[in-house]
Amino acid sequence: MFSKILIANRGEIAVRIQKTCRRMGIRTVQVFSEADADMLAVEMADETVFIGPPPASESYLVQDKIIDAVRKTGAEAVHPGFGFLSENPVFARRLQDEGIAFIGPNPGAIEGMGDKIQSKLTAIEAGVSTVPGSTDVISDEKHAVAVAEEIGYPVILKASAGGGGKGIRIAYTRDEVIEGFGSVQDEARGAFGDDRIFIEKFIESPRHVEIQVLGDKHGNVVHLFERECSIQRRNQKVIEEAPSPLLDQKTRMAMGAQAVALARAVNYDSAGTVEFVAGQDRSFYFLEMNTRLQVEHPVTELITGVDLVEQMIRSAYGEKLPFAQEDLKIDGWAVESRIYAEDPYRKFLPSIGRLSRYQPPAEGTYQGAAGTYVVRNDAGVIEGDEISMFYDPMIAKLCAWGKTRADAIDGMARALEDFHLEGVGHNLPFLSAVMDQERFRSGKLATSYIKDEFPDGFHGLPPTPFQLDVMTAAAVFAQRMAIVRSLGGHGGRDEWTVMVDRQARPVRVLPVESGIEIELTAEDRVLRLEGCDWRPGKAVFRASLDGREFTAAIRPAAQGFEIRHRAADARVLVLAPRQAELMAKLPERQPPDTSRMIVSPMPGLVVSLEVEVGQEVKSGETVAVIEAMKMQNIIKAERDGVVKAVGPKAGDSVAADEVLVEFA
Repeated sequence: MFSKILIANRGEIAVRIQKTCRRMGIRTVQVFSEADADMLAVEMADETVFIGPPPASESYLVQDKIIDAVRKTGAEAVHPGFGFLSENPVFARRLQDEGIAFIGPNPGAIEGMGDKIQSKLTAIEAGVSTVPGSTDVISDEKHAVAVAEEIGYPVILKASAGGGGKGIRIAYTRDEVIEGFGSVQDEARGAFGDDRIFIEKFIESPRHVEIQVLGDKHGNVVHLFERECSIQRRNQKVIEEAPSPLLDQKTRMAMGAQAVALARAVNYDSAGTVEFVAGQDRSFYFLEMNTRLQVEHPVTELITGVDLVEQMIRSAYGEKLPFAQEDLKIDGWAVESRIYAEDPYRKFLPSIGRLSRYQPPAEGTYQGAAGTYVVRNDAGVIEGDEISMFYDPMIAKLCAWGKTRADAIDGMARALEDFHLEGVGHNLPFLSAVMDQERFRSGKLATSYIKDEFPDGFHGLPPTPFQLDVMTAAAVFAQRMAIVRSLGGHGGRDEWTVMVDRQARPVRVLPVESGIEIELTAEDRVLRLEGCDWRPGKAVFRASLDGREFTAAIRPAAQGFEIRHRAADARVLVLAPRQAELMAKLPERQPPDTSRMIVSPMPGLVVSLEVEVGQEVKSGETVAVIEAMKMQNIIKAERDGVVKAVGPKAGDSVAADEVLVEFA
């Protein structure tokens, strides 16, 4: 077995690979850029090698630097993780020529299936049903329009070397094809060093189901069943699960057999994923193959008990697969939520900054109200780390396993409650909202799910009756503790008016041995809060309310607290009754008028400014392009106007809400 492996990646996947290497007794070498000098993977590694500036094109994508690091450290193999050089056949062949093992498929398999155009041609030759579209590289905007109009709108423009949701645009019109072509090329060039593009028919409201395959260098190939990845946003997977709630056993076996046949056709010898578009009637056809480890591989590991990273290492070393297809079974259900540094309240735009608090749920087995569940958290950060604008915004991958799908979802919902982040925008409230939705729980999924369920964007959810009680009880307890700390005694007055946003709830507090009882005097009910160890300064409030355990995020606000439970967020005031009467009469504060301004919706780098002072701009016209987290975001005018002032210039960094353009 290898004695030393170099990891040519960063973040959570680098940490994930290191954990398996440690268990196998293999030493690790971690490469890192200037922006990643303090990352967890660097601290964990046995050796480290600095490879350059933050942009991936100057560090993680530079093959010479990776190979030099291998030579310098004496590593015998390279694990590329996913993204970066993981699907680059030139890199794999260079390693092969240098006598360095590539922990991934052979270069021929990467060329045959990793390239999206060649992959489609191979599938067609093998008799696999494929999505209608081009089989040639799109040369320019004119060519793109011609192909799109021949196929029929809508179409999807895709980077040939793409993956991870990067280098993709959906176009419903000729203008959108023209506009998207340049952006896709730029993203593909920056993320993969390859700007080739092809076009396919975009199938509306499909499901995304993929098959995990695993091969060795002795001709053995198996599949490890399917994952459903239909909950996507901007072509980026957000929630995945295994198995799929769509498939029956017959379809599962047919899809798996097709994936294995395709892998055999290119002598596949590592972990890979064959992706399918599936209809609600369980019809399916080949979409593409990813010749690497997938981000969502943990859910497959949880239902099969197979360590995919270990099997990739063993395959690269030349070992045979230790199991046959008939040895593999599905055990239970697993769900993965990708925790992103992004603001769901701002159309999920990336967020950067320092993780002032990072408190994930502890990994292990839990006993929930509905059953037993297991929590796994794959992360590459610790508290105090900085989320950089140079890389993908994923912070962690939170997974929950249960005997049934319902158990796994319930476990995920509780684990999300127990996950606390501060310092950057994050999508924990959104993920919690999905877990609580009846449509998701029923398994009626589609890639249009987020657009269908949140057509106007995500703005949180109103508190349920239980959440109103949680917020009321938590605020009362916190107020009493604050008074005890400042004044001493038993906690001050016993009668209060709690205002959740502007909803008033008169309460009477009754201390009991294990906590407090809160009488809702206008509702003739009593809440019993127990098991709470919260003290002023703690950001997480854990307790049991009427026998039901919960976790809420809490922080002080004027005369009260900001409290979030799952997707519900409210300002909660704890007032004397007379204060509450007066508060109810105050007018609501109006937000400032920004109708004459275009502001940056996120922190990032200004790629271009398309307008100048005095220019007339029409609604819908592009005014700027902002790049953040490897994605280019086109900023358009929402009204007609004449430009009065322009803020930054191309190449400048901007903060969220910084004024880009002001109209007269």
